[in-house]
Amino acid sequence: MTFCDPIFTHARANPNALAVVDLESNRRWSYIELDRAVDRLAAWLVSEFGSNSGVRVATLAKNCAEMVILHHAVARAGTIFVPFNWRLAAAEIEALAADAQPEIVFHDPDFAPPSAAKRALPTADMLTLGMDGAKPPCEARRPFEDVATLLYTSGTSGRPKGVMLSESNSFWGCANFIHGNDVTMRSVFLCDMPLFHTAGLYAAARVPIQAGATLLITKGFDPVMTLERMTDPALKVSHYFSVPQMAATLWNQPTFDARKLSGIVSWAIGGAPNPKAQSERFVTAGVRISEGFGMSETGSNFAMPAHDPATLLRKAGSCGLPLLTVETRIVDDDGNEVPTGERGELWVRGPSVGMGYWNQPELSAKAFIEGGWFVTGDAAMEDEEGFFYIVDRKKDMYISGGENVYPAEVEAALAELHEIGECAVVGVPNERWGEVGRAYVIPVPGKSITAEEVIAHCTARLAKFKVPQSAVITDAIPRTASGKVQKHILRARALEELGLS
Repeated sequence: MTFCDPIFTHARANPNALAVVDLESNRRWSYIELDRAVDRLAAWLVSEFGSNSGVRVATLAKNCAEMVILHHAVARAGTIFVPFNWRLAAAEIEALAADAQPEIVFHDPDFAPPSAAKRALPTADMLTLGMDGAKPPCEARRPFEDVATLLYTSGTSGRPKGVMLSESNSFWGCANFIHGNDVTMRSVFLCDMPLFHTAGLYAAARVPIQAGATLLITKGFDPVMTLERMTDPALKVSHYFSVPQMAATLWNQPTFDARKLSGIVSWAIGGAPNPKAQSERFVTAGVRISEGFGMSETGSNFAMPAHDPATLLRKAGSCGLPLLTVETRIVDDDGNEVPTGERGELWVRGPSVGMGYWNQPELSAKAFIEGGWFVTGDAAMEDEEGFFYIVDRKKDMYISGGENVYPAEVEAALAELHEIGECAVVGVPNERWGEVGRAYVIPVPGKSITAEEVIAHCTARLAKFKVPQSAVITDAIPRTASGKVQKHILRARALEELGLS
């Protein structure tokens, strides 16, 4: 099957429909204008690197319309899109570039291009390429199953992995999200998730383009500006994606008013388990949140029914139901399916599951296994109605006195405290119990809480073996650019604090 091009289709079906607005510069593209911009850039890429060349075209840039246009132009030209995480240290970016070996990198003036890139051009110059009229329209049509995007994971456990995604993977992952979040051609998406992350690139930016809807792109998340845009009646935002931390930050803004969010059809929350207390808080206030689950390797897999507040409350804490093309298994350590209601490791299968890890065949063989299944590494549970719950990352579980403890369960209990803005729990060695929990807590601005109050709250709500033995009030918890807690860094910090490193 050859490449499927939604912009090409929408440009002919609804040429004057508004496709993209860059809110930083107020530049606008209709679908016919977007199609022409993508085609010019794709033709330039073909003239420079050949048709269906498979060369890597990288970015080191903050969100902008140019990034969106390049993503689709790369697909048309048959090259491979590689968005680098600009929040990484220079040495980390150099390591990614050495792995990807890009032919060219488009970069913002604030970011020095990595030395491994053979060429570098400013992001701002991107749309002038091919403007001389000498380049014919791009006619490259890559196979649907070829590698089209190289998306590096957020590195919550160490070295980032380059996930290979075809246009087919991307298309079906977006189709899943569209199905699960009531997306139509009239939808308006606000995107301030970074485009180097799967949620930003696909759930927030690619989905509206695939659906023929409107994408409002911003440079990045700013709680004051984001809330203004979400509630601005002129923008008519209907869809938004955030990680739980961003949602909590917006909730705690002095100007937060759920009544002004009545136009939101689906506020998708993912990237990490959303605490049950936070889910209940939003839904009770009348906000249509849709908790879900997806990964760089798998695209969108689960979603809650945002249009059904009763179910959102009744199933608070669930990541929802499997989406359109997703098959699931929950298995024990031997790969056998566990009974309904029991915890095990989640496996998923479907056309949105990627092709493996770039330059890492051994790791690919362990995660992308026989039968098309992807081993997520997440501990999960399915209830009797088919709703799924992500318990925690399997590797983050610790054993205290012979009992399995999932930090996410403890974190969910801590999230009930209105004084707590952020929290994370890790397991640390203990002579008596083997391992015990250590909680890190960031208070909400203007509020205070003590370690003793944290422990007392957990003691009143959790089994004794789940209660953290210690708590630390802090002003920072290490996170990736997409908001995921870097447990390996936090664990190392805990060991150092306890003199166990």
